Amino acid sequence: MANITAAEVNKLRQITGSGMMDCKNALVEANGDYELAIDILRKKGQKVANKRADREASEGVVIASTTEDKAYAALIMLSCETDFVAKNSEFSDMAKSILKLALENKPANLDALKSMTFNGFSVADHIMNMVGKTGEKMELAHYDFIEAPRAFAYNHLGNKLASILGLNKGGDQFDQLGHELNMQVAAMAAIALDKDDIDPAVIEREIEIGKEQARQEGKPEDMLEKIAVGKLNKFYKESTLLNQEFVRDNKLTVREYIARHDKDLKVTGFFRRMLGA
Repeated sequence: MANITAAEVNKLRQITGSGMMDCKNALVEANGDYELAIDILRKKGQKVANKRADREASEGVVIASTTEDKAYAALIMLSCETDFVAKNSEFSDMAKSILKLALENKPANLDALKSMTFNGFSVADHIMNMVGKTGEKMELAHYDFIEAPRAFAYNHLGNKLASILGLNKGGDQFDQLGHELNMQVAAMAAIALDKDDIDPAVIEREIEIGKEQARQEGKPEDMLEKIAVGKLNKFYKESTLLNQEFVRDNKLTVREYIARHDKDLKVTGFFRRMLGA
């Protein structure tokens, strides 16, 4: 029997996209012959991910939760091709296990989460094994987290949308407010917390769009910049959380609503993920 090295297993994994153990077993069975090992994996359905790499995985689940002390919130998106697979209990259970792993271990990023192990396999290998079972492309597409004195998680009905949010103060007295703010994030899809948090490239693009819109409306060239800036202010009000109208009282901005509760209370950050967005 050939002596199979970790480097050889990794090489086959890179070629096929199959799990580490599947690659090792195939190489052992093929006595180290890569082409034969690839054929073995194909026969077992383990090369599905590679063959379907161009398929769109627009279904799946988005789920979020917090640790028991409510000081850490995590959100994951596990995607697949069809709603049929997304509603399969084995798929949803795997998503819950991955989220639980993230909450318990607080990985630094998506790659770190994928490399973590449970039930003897890495997250990436569990996903690949599910690919082999279902014949669908799957991907752990997103992992976001917030660590704060008080963290919140919101799951929309159907697990197609979730959001997480943090506050700079802890305590049960902020739970209702935090929940309301997190639902605002889910409903209104802000792209940043405040004006200064927006990528300058996004602002530049919005100004150029505003200018072109004004130009198409026949506005004078010397007025385009002023008109575009006016449109930009509207963009801020619609797209930054603190400047949005609060959905439960549109006479107030979110910033004003927070200040009514506690002038020193601040949102430390938020994430929102939705399938297909």
